[in-house]
Amino acid sequence: MGGTCAVLALHWQVNVISPEGFFGAMLSGPVARSGAVARAERFHAAAAEAGAELIFTRFTVPAGEGELVRNTAFMRAVADAQESFRPEAPGTALIPELAAQPDLVVDNQKLSGLAGSDLADRLRARGVDTVLITGVATNLTVEQTARHATELGFHAHVVADCAAAAEEAVHEASLANLALATAGPLTAAEALALIGN
Repeated sequence: MGGTCAVLALHWQVNVISPEGFFGAMLSGPVARSGAVARAERFHAAAAEAGAELIFTRFTVPAGEGELVRNTAFMRAVADAQESFRPEAPGTALIPELAAQPDLVVDNQKLSGLAGSDLADRLRARGVDTVLITGVATNLTVEQTARHATELGFHAHVVADCAAAAEEAVHEASLANLALATAGPLTAAEALALIGN
């Protein structure tokens, strides 16, 4: 490909993954059943060993709301509960299994991990042309980021077995959409092979 790969690990935070988190009632059970956390932990470690940078994003809402726009039901919900999403709040912390992994953590108030920051420019400056995306939920931040990355000119691959959604059918439908709209989903094994090329 001529460039390098980076891993974008999206919303692996207490509010999204853990039962006590803001979205825990909706997502913690399906995520646990999917096994995505353990697979992501292994994939991230192997990707780092192969030389890929690990960039984690967190959805946070600073005092004053930052760049949050209340233009969707999702954004209105988190705006109404924004104290739970303050950068220093327990719910915004990365889950313990992955907390030691990031090379970089980027906070924003957008569904796309590439929106509301200079992250895309920083990736380009490092010669990154391919992003390997993990995270929750597949049909929300993962899909939004993959589509956004594609529009920005990156080769975007969702690591399909390192992502999860509230329902397996929704996860699969999102991956089917991304097979057409991005460079295509990969398994963790396929993504690791790509890093080595």
